Amino acid sequence: MLFTSAAVAGGIIISYAARPEGLLDSATFTFARAVTYEIMNLYVVKMAAVFMISTSTLAIRTGVTPRWIAFLGYALALFLLLSGRYIEWILLVFPVWVLLISIYILIENLRRPSQIAATNPGLTNFW
Repeated sequence: MLFTSAAVAGGIIISYAARPEGLLDSATFTFARAVTYEIMNLYVVKMAAVFMISTSTLAIRTGVTPRWIAFLGYALALFLLLSGRYIEWILLVFPVWVLLISIYILIENLRRPSQIAATNPGLTNFW
């Protein structure tokens, strides 16, 4: 799907380079632009959902994040898989979920004392 979309977009660029004045008003340009948009929009959203499912599964099995974040990932992934292209803000679901996981990991790492400081207390003021 990604290669198909890239090929259609490349065709638009080549056509524009050949005859820029006539392309923007043509039906071919409108069709190719719509096809590229639809393929990329559907492909990106579905692949984000698959990534969320696999990451949530790893989070549950390894315990990297709390279970509620993993289950939220499953719910949002299901929402991404079943929703259509009619919801404009759907593209923001994946980045917000990644931001949530990133903030949790960052906060969790800042709460714990560093491994070096815990084993060698004299090295805390090394830098």
